[in-house]
Amino acid sequence: MARYILIRLALVIPTLLGIMFINFLIVQAAPGGPVEQTLAKLSGLNMDSTARISGSGSEFSGGAQPLTNAPILSYESKESHYRGAQGLPPEIIKEIEAMYGFNKPAHERFWEMLKDYASMDFGESFYRDVPVLDLVMEKMPVSLSLGIWSTLIIYLISIPLGIAKSIRDGGRFDFWSSMVIIIGYAIPSFLFAILMVVLFAGGSVFDLFPLRGLTSDNWDQLPWAARITDYFWHITLPVLAMVVGGFATLTMLTKNSFIEEINKQYVLTARAKGCTEKQVLYRHIFRNALLIVIAGFPAAFLGAFFTGSLLIEVIFSLDGLGLLGFEAVIARDYPVMFGTLYIFSFIGILTTLLTDLTYRLVDPRIDFDAR
Repeated sequence: MARYILIRLALVIPTLLGIMFINFLIVQAAPGGPVEQTLAKLSGLNMDSTARISGSGSEFSGGAQPLTNAPILSYESKESHYRGAQGLPPEIIKEIEAMYGFNKPAHERFWEMLKDYASMDFGESFYRDVPVLDLVMEKMPVSLSLGIWSTLIIYLISIPLGIAKSIRDGGRFDFWSSMVIIIGYAIPSFLFAILMVVLFAGGSVFDLFPLRGLTSDNWDQLPWAARITDYFWHITLPVLAMVVGGFATLTMLTKNSFIEEINKQYVLTARAKGCTEKQVLYRHIFRNALLIVIAGFPAAFLGAFFTGSLLIEVIFSLDGLGLLGFEAVIARDYPVMFGTLYIFSFIGILTTLLTDLTYRLVDPRIDFDAR
């Protein structure tokens, strides 16, 4: 097992390199980068030699020629390949490229990015003037809260419910619980979140839960018991919306996995030897049937942690990693895009390795070294 772990850890670096390289190529081919967006903003403005870029905190000076005597739109830059660059002097375009680092070839920018990431330097956001790592750490509590609690509750509900349905397959309990599962599967999490807002967050019926933030404004002044209560008071509706949208698939997966194991020969042998139904279920079936459920844990956790919470964060005004990544893609904030991609990919790879180790704990017969 130690050899397998060492091999998997050694593959982390080439895997990350592959992920970063492919996404870097895709982003380079996508139109509407930060230079183009800045040029589009400047193309309609009449500026002097100390032009400012709105939101960037940077000034252009020295190399830029005075533009007050002639309208910008009367100047045409035939050499520029950027959209929206018509009417802007080449000096301005070059300063914008240098500000965003686009004055260097793509392969040099990629190599510098990898060297910075090796030292955990993810740069600063183009538009927020804040280090990317600080942004991630600032948004992390929201995503951790949504991801951990929703995944934990989904597994606590789905596994016992799936086992109960497999034992009572075809019965009344299986029928009515399947109706609930179908309804939960059919309703998207964001639609259920809107329903929760309308019913319980001051929409039309009750005003029982807050609609904004992870904690109250006076959370720091509250005693520790009140802080815990306030935290769960704020997180109840978002987590409930994610649980309803996610427990149906895992429940049916658990049920089908247990039904498949129940019909195998070793179960009949165990019963013939006089084992009780509980002994057959938890000593023989449980470990084998649970393997496929454990296999889906990384995808379930990472999906809830990074992507599944985007619309939930928007609806409940929670500023988390999902919303941060979405805004970075829309704004072409490359440092945030690649920094979060690197961090998320690294966490995903380690989570997959942890899943393999959990396989071994659940079923000692699995030997990765032999494979």
